[in-house]
Amino acid sequence: MPRSVNHVASRARRKRVLKLAKGYFGRRKNVWTVAKNAVEKGLGYAYRDRKVKKRDFRSLWIQRINAGARLEGMSYSALMGALKKNNIELNRKVLADLAMNHPEAFKAIVAKVK
Repeated sequence: MPRSVNHVASRARRKRVLKLAKGYFGRRKNVWTVAKNAVEKGLGYAYRDRKVKKRDFRSLWIQRINAGARLEGMSYSALMGALKKNNIELNRKVLADLAMNHPEAFKAIVAKVK
């Protein structure tokens, strides 16, 4: 009696991986073993970089707030300390947006905490 092999499931699994490899260069897009390794690596990077993205944005916001604060004669840390002391609860994302796109509003906030 011939052995039973579930070709449907294994074919589907390979098709799913090759679909994820679409757009890759050379053999990475159509050779199963190469594509599988490339896709696994790519998914690992995607998982890691979803976390890194948050760090990068926070760092960008801090740089923008610091630049805006320096124009008003304060450092970033002095500004953040003054905001906490005055119970002004604006997060870094909002402060960075104000510093970039609404400098007059940012200036008013800095003047309030000085």
